[in-house]
Amino acid sequence: QVQLVESRGGLVQAGGSLTLSCAASGNTFTFNTMGWYRQAPGKQRELVATITTGRSTNYADSVKGRFTISRDNAKNTVYLQMNSLKPEDTAVYYCYAYRILTSRTYWGQGTQVTVSS
Repeated sequence: QVQLVESRGGLVQAGGSLTLSCAASGNTFTFNTMGWYRQAPGKQRELVATITTGRSTNYADSVKGRFTISRDNAKNTVYLQMNSLKPEDTAVYYCYAYRILTSRTYWGQGTQVTVSS
């Protein structure tokens, strides 16, 4: 059974940095796309960033220039380096993985990131 396990988030002051990681296990294949979504209280889940096996990236406008997504295909792990954090970045961050062959999407359990002003 495929599982996505995120690293612990945390409490960070505005302007600070935090790196999240997400490791996939139980799969014998490489996900075509991995990434991160987030959901703030009272809001819908939104895309933060995605990255393909070829390392093509896509970012939400709100995080461009501040967040960097990367992946290690050999380790089935995706990372999200978050710099210059703002209070509006406070949310539960969910790891995401997608496999084109089966059109299946996988989600992590979510990790809380709180940015204090």
